[in-house]
Amino acid sequence: MVFRLKTVLMAAALAAIFALSAWAAGAADAAAVYGSAARSLPIYSVARDDNKISVSFDCAWGTEYTDSLLETLEKSHVRATFFAVQFWTERYPAYVKKIAAAGHEIGTHSATHSYMSRLSETEIRAEMESSMAAIEDLTGKKVELFRPPYGDYDNLLIDTVNAMGVYPIQWDVDSLDWKDLSASDILSRVTERVKSGSIILCHNNGLHTAEALPLIIDALRAKGFEFVPVGELIYREHYRIDASGKQIADGA
Repeated sequence: MVFRLKTVLMAAALAAIFALSAWAAGAADAAAVYGSAARSLPIYSVARDDNKISVSFDCAWGTEYTDSLLETLEKSHVRATFFAVQFWTERYPAYVKKIAAAGHEIGTHSATHSYMSRLSETEIRAEMESSMAAIEDLTGKKVELFRPPYGDYDNLLIDTVNAMGVYPIQWDVDSLDWKDLSASDILSRVTERVKSGSIILCHNNGLHTAEALPLIIDALRAKGFEFVPVGELIYREHYRIDASGKQIADGA
């Protein structure tokens, strides 16, 4: 009985060792792929030493706090980037026009806010073309930026978007405002993480985002940061993207 127990325990131990080894190997492989040219990445941040940063807002549901955001941006002389889903664009065309008229940049956040890594190239192109046209018809301005819904992407999505002449944009500072954090908590999260070249993720209808925005602007300006739209933060040519998603100018 003792012999059998020892055998069972030894087998269990060996199984655990093999499982751990397999996990470590898988993790190493994943890291290697993530850091290799085989992995196509959007722009998470930009390598800059001039303290320029961008604040961005995803627009998918509601407008209750959008006027307050726009008022703060106007008073602070900050131009931001808004990423609008097509169904939001079509439901609130007056806001799309208002955002553009205020000098802010508008990118697409897809047509249907779906997990686009699950789509074919044809479906991706349809989402992009339809959502871009909806924004361009209202603003008269070309859409040049795209943010994947849920931050979800794969090589096909990024490669397809790039081939369409559009820059895929993520973020390196997440306000987590969609979790209904307090204004002070949003402020702390953002100001503790921002660095030169950062892209800040917010949402136009976050419960406390409008309350936090003036605090964020004042705090980051006090640290010497300058706000510009994402389209002015990124490099348009002669760049590479490292394994962390940071866009770096060639030769830097």
